[in-house]
Amino acid sequence: MAEATRSGAAALPVRPGEDPWTEAEVDEVRTGLETEVTGLAAEIAKAESGIADRIGDAGDAGDDPADDAAKTYEREQELALTHNARDLLAQNERALARIAAGTYGVCESCGEPIGKARLQAFPRAALCVRCKQREERR
Repeated sequence: MAEATRSGAAALPVRPGEDPWTEAEVDEVRTGLETEVTGLAAEIAKAESGIADRIGDAGDAGDDPADDAAKTYEREQELALTHNARDLLAQNERALARIAAGTYGVCESCGEPIGKARLQAFPRAALCVRCKQREERR
């Protein structure tokens, strides 16, 4: 089984001039992603609890309009942060699924290797630099 995993790591694509992935490198990336998934899930649960508490505080009879506006602003900030955390969680889970499927490191747009160095710096990357730049220009 370990040999099959090793060949799987070595089979992950790299850009010309890069060394093949080692099992230790893939394990390091996987562990980092899993740690981040756990942290994000806890952060989302805490934020959702806080949002529920803030919704319960909405519109107290004694609040003036400024207090209501401040509470609304805080709720919107919490919702935005929770949305961002959910997005990061989904990206991490997709990266873990690509590792498991053996497609980690393949650009989802052009199908070329993303690059080992890029993935080690930004493990949830799903696009190569060229495709990411093109996406950002749109």
